[in-house]
Amino acid sequence: MRRSNCALAAVLAALVVSAGGVRAGEEDRIFSDGFDPCVGLACFQVPCSAGATTSVSGVVYAPNGTLPLPNVLVYVPNAPLEALPDGVQCARCDTPPSGAPLVSTLSAADGRFTLENVPATADVPLVLLSGKWRRQIVVPNVAACVDTPVAPAATRLPRNRSEGDLPRIAVSTGAADAMECLLRKSGIDDAEFTVAGAAGRVHLFAGAGGADRFDAAHGGAAFPASPAALWDSPASLAGYDSVLLSCEGSQGAQTKPPNALAAMKGYADAGGRLYAEHWHNYWLQAGPSPWPALATWNFQADLGELDTTVEQGFAQGDILAQWLFAVGASATPGELVVQEAQHTVTGIDAAVAKRWIYREQTANGTPSVQYFSFTTPVEAGPAQQCGRVVFTDVHGTPADSSSSGSPGFPSGGCHSPADQLTPQEKALLYAIFDLGRCVGSTRE
Repeated sequence: MRRSNCALAAVLAALVVSAGGVRAGEEDRIFSDGFDPCVGLACFQVPCSAGATTSVSGVVYAPNGTLPLPNVLVYVPNAPLEALPDGVQCARCDTPPSGAPLVSTLSAADGRFTLENVPATADVPLVLLSGKWRRQIVVPNVAACVDTPVAPAATRLPRNRSEGDLPRIAVSTGAADAMECLLRKSGIDDAEFTVAGAAGRVHLFAGAGGADRFDAAHGGAAFPASPAALWDSPASLAGYDSVLLSCEGSQGAQTKPPNALAAMKGYADAGGRLYAEHWHNYWLQAGPSPWPALATWNFQADLGELDTTVEQGFAQGDILAQWLFAVGASATPGELVVQEAQHTVTGIDAAVAKRWIYREQTANGTPSVQYFSFTTPVEAGPAQQCGRVVFTDVHGTPADSSSSGSPGFPSGGCHSPADQLTPQEKALLYAIFDLGRCVGSTRE
């Protein structure tokens, strides 16, 4: 009878590690006929006694190194990683990531992870993956049957292309908010903010009334106009993993003709990720069917400071509530105070959309849904959905503004300290990172 050698290899691996170790995969050649050889790092997984395990632990952070992130896949690859393609893909959770993961786990609500049954050897690769954010590091030595903590500096998502992979993101500026400033506060290096066609991973487009150029210190290049260069073209949209639309201060229907509305829905249906802020509700309200019916649109007076509730009726809502409390954005789990809250949505179609942040009764006498999402195509069954759309009535920091004719990005509008995030900024950054999460998770 042909037997597996993995258990025997594990014992030998423990011996060679204690004796100084060998390169992963070298022991594959020890065994001959009569055994099924283990492959690569699998041969360094060792049995432990008394309930112990060989583990690696740490906390996953945003690129800024201070904001912990949940739902990040952490794994040990047992094969080389493949390049991540740019642009629209059907990124479903049931598609295994590249690198033949040997062991894997997801970071918890506070960003912490413990990866068990890790190979006990030197130079163990570790991958952090969140959508198309990906960083591979090397743990210099993993000791058998104990935990090896990883330094926080090593377990943040990459700030630039030299550290790993970043999604290709399109940001449309706007007169009423500056998503580009918030994205910069997530920790992405300034060199990654460029115009379309350049090498940076974040491409800036001029929305109505928004910042329209870089400042002199960053080259002074003008941003192409969002209507003509971004959303009027299905091909342009398809080149981006995520599209973030800053509030323009009005719906701007004249810049969003039927062909653009169709292109935006087609982008999301194909697997794109769309973040629409406040007056960009026009994409949903006036978009192709069935988007207009996903929410009840009722434009009412601004709400000022608003005590909101974080929906905890589904797995990701529970995680958001825990996360906001863990990062100091909520004094009480499940609550969030929003400054300068807007009021355009009173309800959603709960059969196809998820309400995340809301107030059941407002000073306007009606409910307000401050943040909701849905997966796309809405018309398809869950197993065929690939994209995600987020709508929010929450703005970023009032101190940050985006206006044409200013000195330019970032000095002209990004005024709030980069290392200080308000509670609602933290909530919005959560939404941005969650936007790229794979569709179809068991933790939906």
